[in-house]
Amino acid sequence: MTSVSLYWRIFGLNAVVLGSATALLLWAPVTVSVPVLLTEAVILVGGLVVMLVANAALLRIGLAPLDRVTRLMTTVDLLRPGQRLPVRGGGEVAGLVSAFNAMLERLEGERASSSARAILAQEGERRRIAQELHDEVGQSMTAVLLALKRASDEASEPLREELLQAQEITRGSLDEVRRLVRRLRPGVLDDLGLVSAVTSLATEFSTHTGLRVVRRFDPDLPALDQEAELVIYRVAQEGLTNAARHAEARRVEVTLRAAEDAVVLEVADDGRGIGAAREGAGLRGMRERALLIGATLDIWSPDEVSATGTGTRIRLTVPAVRKQS
Repeated sequence: MTSVSLYWRIFGLNAVVLGSATALLLWAPVTVSVPVLLTEAVILVGGLVVMLVANAALLRIGLAPLDRVTRLMTTVDLLRPGQRLPVRGGGEVAGLVSAFNAMLERLEGERASSSARAILAQEGERRRIAQELHDEVGQSMTAVLLALKRASDEASEPLREELLQAQEITRGSLDEVRRLVRRLRPGVLDDLGLVSAVTSLATEFSTHTGLRVVRRFDPDLPALDQEAELVIYRVAQEGLTNAARHAEARRVEVTLRAAEDAVVLEVADDGRGIGAAREGAGLRGMRERALLIGATLDIWSPDEVSATGTGTRIRLTVPAVRKQS
């Protein structure tokens, strides 16, 4: 197809309308009196209206690609990659659409790279803080606990009771520090694998929040690299946190299953549902983590997850590691 610039396209549309109007004036049996009669004025005004309507319709057809670009520009989300416009024909409009698609691809790549750097830096900082809590705070509190134990063994009865209370408070604080360390850096993920880590996470969440957490794990899951396993763990962690803090849920179901060379994580609660609420930092953080490993993340509220509420469902599909042939 021959390339036609936007300028000549608009010029041609106007030329068609004006040429048609001129032809009607030349060959139509219509005359204009001086002064203009009412019927003649009505005919002229009607012809002008027809010209304007025709011109507007032809311009809308000619500028439709620009409208599509404008709509996509106002709705595009770099955390949902793959949104593109079809390129039809040639000329300046097709070039503009191609340039816009290329810009989206470049921005998505840059966003994915910057998100990867930010997430890796965040995980590194989590690891550092967890290590310091374990080595410095944990060991100091353990030393305090032992000192209180020795002091309570040697103290008289009134003081011994107070020392025992202080010992219990210190022991509870130490348990809380250890729980924070596990949340910051799940050592069980490195030691025992994904299923054991998510099981431990679900059990701990059920204990501390009172939520009923149901686990459904396939026995044989495809192989994943460490980065993918960490993303699955973090998405499950964020999904459980959202169910406990925001969804007002009573029951959460966590599923890990195999599906066509992929591992699928689903977190479904029976809470009030996400509805039309704007996604917060937690959900967008999930999307950034999914982009980091090329996974697909879907978040929605089905009509009925359970009998007690609409609920929210989170599904993360992670490609498995391909076996070397």
